[in-house]
Amino acid sequence: MKLLIVEDEVKTGEYLKKGLTESSFTVDLADNGLDGLHQAMSEEYDLIILDVMLPKLDGWQVLQTLRSSKVNIPVLMLTARDQIEDRVKGLELGADDYLVKPFAFVELLARIRNILKRNNQSADNDTSIRIENLQLDLLRRRAYRDNEPITLTAKEFSLLELLMQRKGEVLSRTLIASQVWDMNFDSDTNVIDVAIRRLRNKVDKPFEPKLIHSIRGMGYVLDVMDKE
Repeated sequence: MKLLIVEDEVKTGEYLKKGLTESSFTVDLADNGLDGLHQAMSEEYDLIILDVMLPKLDGWQVLQTLRSSKVNIPVLMLTARDQIEDRVKGLELGADDYLVKPFAFVELLARIRNILKRNNQSADNDTSIRIENLQLDLLRRRAYRDNEPITLTAKEFSLLELLMQRKGEVLSRTLIASQVWDMNFDSDTNVIDVAIRRLRNKVDKPFEPKLIHSIRGMGYVLDVMDKE
């Protein structure tokens, strides 16, 4: 797997390159947005780690140019900007994930591997998603469990699609709200919890194994687990 790091902080860039190289990745490093964009457009990469605050071109401009040019290389935004608006902006522009500095290298590595895994699964079959005995037909917008059709609303389908596409990742209520409802999450609003409860009643309650799990204080995850 070949990665591109676009990071202007020398110590951070070298630290990432060293750690990822030791983790069996081939790594290129660019220290400004213009060079990073040129490399991303001219070479083949499996994933780009992209800072936001960059000289010459910032990360938003790099990401926007890549997506408008139909370059669909997965992008993980890595930045000190930790405001919800920044995270939402990155995801709306086409980022696959967003990690705030300071970060633990093991978490970065786990996120990279999750993105690469999802991307490989998508490349194998981009018209349907299957996890255990749960299947989504993305073209016809239909869901099945044990080959039995499940009736979902449009929002329930979008919520289930998000959870399945990001299998194994704990998704915060904020991320779910921005991705499915296109809104900023209000902690006094229980719309996410209600929607998850309804979805579980349809997708999980009548079937085994249970797939949708709540992680206290963090959010929700779709995965096969021994216990709730």
